[in-house]
Amino acid sequence: MASHRRSARSGLGLDRSTRVTVLSAAAATVAAALAPAAVADPQSTPAETRATVDRLFEEAERTTQAYDKADERSDRLRREIAHAQDVVARGQERINTMRGALGSLAGAQYRSGGIDPTLALMLSEDPDGYLAKSSTLDRINARHAGALDKLWRAQRDLAQDRAEATRALADLETSRAAVARHKRKIEGKLATAQRLLNSLSPQDRAAYAQGAGAAGLPPLTGAPSSARAAAAVAAVRQAVGRPYVWGANGPSGFDCSGLTQWAYGQAGVGLPRTSQAQRGAGQQVTLAEAQPGDLVTYRDDASHIGMYMGDGQVVHAPYPGASVRYDPVGMMPVSGVTRV
Repeated sequence: MASHRRSARSGLGLDRSTRVTVLSAAAATVAAALAPAAVADPQSTPAETRATVDRLFEEAERTTQAYDKADERSDRLRREIAHAQDVVARGQERINTMRGALGSLAGAQYRSGGIDPTLALMLSEDPDGYLAKSSTLDRINARHAGALDKLWRAQRDLAQDRAEATRALADLETSRAAVARHKRKIEGKLATAQRLLNSLSPQDRAAYAQGAGAAGLPPLTGAPSSARAAAAVAAVRQAVGRPYVWGANGPSGFDCSGLTQWAYGQAGVGLPRTSQAQRGAGQQVTLAEAQPGDLVTYRDDASHIGMYMGDGQVVHAPYPGASVRYDPVGMMPVSGVTRV
């Protein structure tokens, strides 16, 4: 993460929305206050302390991608549960209507000389169990049998829908637990990193924020590969200067993959939530072929991502405490370039 550090170019037209997607500043303050104190080794040099901070930020970023994935799954499950509950409600309404119609039929039969016992049983709360045991369905005339068969099938489908909704609710609870677990890990690492940074002298903290940049890479230029890439570039420029907020995908704050997802969302393109999934969301090109709007992923596990802007620069959300900014494309090992 050391190579994330570099002073930012000025951004264009910042839109300071007050909506925070995941973690408020107050919650972050509380998490830092409750985290175990990190004490810098008095024998450590400033360079060693900065290296430790880099490692903690990198570990936190990997965990953030796991958090984003679990949170995305929770959102999907919530949508599935809402749909399942709607299906169950409509199925119950349909069954109530069918039972009402068959009840009217039973009343008419009773007034005309007595209700068929099979029809009476089929109107019970357990027609499925009855059908499993009964061999007398043929006593019902063809007109009644069709309605009763529809009722039985509807009740069977309703039971299946209810079971699926119950399973989805259980999965949601598991996913929520994973989100909470990742959140605790991230908070602990970020609080430790911040305490270590605070142990540095003002000059060393300024040097950390400035960073070393990247050397040995030729400048890369070019025009966006498509109209949507151009729109995403324009959007990400507007985000320069907005804060890194882990788990957030805009518009007031971003983590790395949240920034690229939001930018392409402004172009009408739906990207996956995590940097690993975004790496596979388009055509793979070489770094030498990079054009503005291409997504650049970093490290072997693709745990960080930015958007190539031309002239050998990317815009990315680097780490907590920093803002969305420009940095050299070679700020850390590149694992892939994706053209969306």
